[in-house]
Amino acid sequence: MELVWSRRASKGLAILPVKARAAMTDRLKAIAADPFARHANVEPLKGERDTFRVRQGEWRAVYQIDRGADQVRVVTVAARREVYR
Repeated sequence: MELVWSRRASKGLAILPVKARAAMTDRLKAIAADPFARHANVEPLKGERDTFRVRQGEWRAVYQIDRGADQVRVVTVAARREVYR
């Protein structure tokens, strides 16, 4: 599947420290390669279909799987205390 970044996610990714940014990008690329496999530190969000969060240290990314468009859309990347607002 194609990995698509929202504007908000791109801005959030830019503020991550270099190592965390590289790790988060690698993790999301692995998820996009096989989104329905079990991945470490990935949990579904309650109340939303095909929406998940991935944990990388104190940072979180929220993404949605769009089966029709064959895309994994990264909605937001932020610190744990800010991501769910």
